Amino acid sequence: MTDKEAIKEEILSLSKKIDHYNTQYYQNDTSEISDYDFDMLIQRLVELEEKHPEYRLADSPTLRVGGAITKNFPTVRHKYRMLSLGNTYSAEDLDDFHNRIVKSIGDSFEYICELKFDGVAISLWYENGILTKAVTRGDGVQGDDVTPNARTIQTIPLVVKGENIPEFFEVRGEVFMTKGAFQKINEGIAEENKEREVAGKKPLKLLANPRNAASGTLKMQDSSVVAKRKLACFCYSLMGDSLPYEGHGDALKQLEKWGFNVSDSYRRCKTLDEVKAFIAEWEEKRLDFPVETDGIVIKVDSFHQQEELGFTAKSPRWAIAYKYKAESASTTLNEVTYQVGRTGAVTPVANLQPVFLAGTTVKRASLHNANEVDRLDLHLGDMVYIEKGGEIIPKITGVNKTKRPLNAEKVLFIHECPACGTPLEQKEGEAAHYCPNILSCPPQVRGRVEHFIQRKAMDVDSIGPETIDQLFSTGLIAEPADLYSLNKEQLISTLERFKEKSAEKLLEGVEKSKTIAFPRVLFGLGIRYVGATVAEKLAMAFGSIDKLAAASFEELIAVDEIGDRIAESVIEYFGEERNLTHVEKLKQAGVQLEMQAGAVVEVTSDALAGKSFVVSGVFAEFSRDELKDTIKQFGGKVVSGVSSKVDFLVAGDKMGPAKLEKAEKLGVQIISEEEFKKMVSE
Repeated sequence: MTDKEAIKEEILSLSKKIDHYNTQYYQNDTSEISDYDFDMLIQRLVELEEKHPEYRLADSPTLRVGGAITKNFPTVRHKYRMLSLGNTYSAEDLDDFHNRIVKSIGDSFEYICELKFDGVAISLWYENGILTKAVTRGDGVQGDDVTPNARTIQTIPLVVKGENIPEFFEVRGEVFMTKGAFQKINEGIAEENKEREVAGKKPLKLLANPRNAASGTLKMQDSSVVAKRKLACFCYSLMGDSLPYEGHGDALKQLEKWGFNVSDSYRRCKTLDEVKAFIAEWEEKRLDFPVETDGIVIKVDSFHQQEELGFTAKSPRWAIAYKYKAESASTTLNEVTYQVGRTGAVTPVANLQPVFLAGTTVKRASLHNANEVDRLDLHLGDMVYIEKGGEIIPKITGVNKTKRPLNAEKVLFIHECPACGTPLEQKEGEAAHYCPNILSCPPQVRGRVEHFIQRKAMDVDSIGPETIDQLFSTGLIAEPADLYSLNKEQLISTLERFKEKSAEKLLEGVEKSKTIAFPRVLFGLGIRYVGATVAEKLAMAFGSIDKLAAASFEELIAVDEIGDRIAESVIEYFGEERNLTHVEKLKQAGVQLEMQAGAVVEVTSDALAGKSFVVSGVFAEFSRDELKDTIKQFGGKVVSGVSSKVDFLVAGDKMGPAKLEKAEKLGVQIISEEEFKKMVSE
């Protein structure tokens, strides 16, 4: 055996040994080797791999150790949107969800029920069986590339081995910290604090709860620290183009075969009663589960039926999360203060005697609006009941009036803006009160600027809240577009602690934002009800800010998943002269206010004008997206679900039988790929 062959053999042997010890430690809770001996094996493998990188395995255990320092996590666009789930807290809501599905696809379907793990959603990309990217949910359209940190998680395969592995596939999962790991870390912090106290040093903060600990750990800059935190991951979804699985249950079984960590707690349920029994069973069992859970996820099993049911702008119609009743506590209401948002909405906030609830100390809770204040009949000094809505956001659920202090002062909603003193207004049909002083109410101006420069919008990270306050208070800006007229001399001479370097950095960030694509600019404008996903749909549908501004109500609601409320809000926004002036200033600054060439489908013919199409199945000459683009190119409209308003169903191989049956029942014309090609060629 040559020296090189011997080195290659030693690397392979060390890798196998370390993998074995890791499996025993992380999955079987068994330590077969001392920490020192294990570290020596790792150290030897690192030395060999550094000298002979050509022999390093794609799934080398050294990748689990970490060591990479990441100052900024690159932003990555998701291949498939990471949608959030609709939530329900009652059996009645669950009945409604089930009835909507039955109404849409009939009663011949099954559910898969899974525990809803309280962690951080992750998207894992595999190319030729090798983990190439790990991306956080972010805003659902794009997230952070945290691959170096994800590689340290023992339960995420670095290489997938087996038969019929697709060239590319994506696995969705939940990164979490077990209750035991969380407790050990806090015990370690407590021990360290004893030493710090003796040394007169400030104590370290304990971790609040496993979910926050997992989230913070996954975004740490030093992956070697991440490796020590012992994160884990349960995988719950397999995605890719033309995968050969009939449903979600089959995909979960395939993930298990490939070595992914799939919780064995999931169950196939054939009826709604079986779903409810599963929910009831786990309400108590979950308390002893090693991972924090806050509910049950219910999904329609069949992929064909999922496709037929489709999506809303934010969530799939074929899945829902049943959330267990939140943990509650009681405490004293000390004061009610008021916050003004960027839209001018005034929100009352309850300031409470601090109380520990569901892993965190709660000091404040939103009271939402004047109606809620009146409904609760709040008085200062009241003993109030609080819980975390969805176990995240604190809310007041009631008042113990038997403990109300004598002569307690009733809480009355204010009539004037707490920031600028302007009389508040209430829009017809809305519960919220608004400050109409849009142009000069400080929180509104600051809020609009903060929204505009945030990462999901213009991504100007060189400007913080303190700088925005200074820019506004000194009169340098009154709206987001004013950022583009700033110059270095102004900043240095006007703002405190601003030197040449900080001024240049701010201006560089503003200049760079001019390259941000139109959908994110549109989101950054802060039009009411237009979130990141809706902004992208509107940008793709109209192509430019001018066409969007001129769109009628009918044209707006014709866009897939754009409803009346969004359409009315868009029309109202562009009906305001000040908003048109602001948009014009952005144009003059060179901000991207139209889609770039190739990003929006150009209509080259009206051959399909006035016709709507549903596309379903697998096609020989088109991908589904290419087929949809062709329909749009010829003036047609693509919709997601079969209804009596649909003109054509373009049917490919492996399309869902329920969708086909529904089309036949409603008299929708069903055409093949060849028939569609003939339509557009004529």
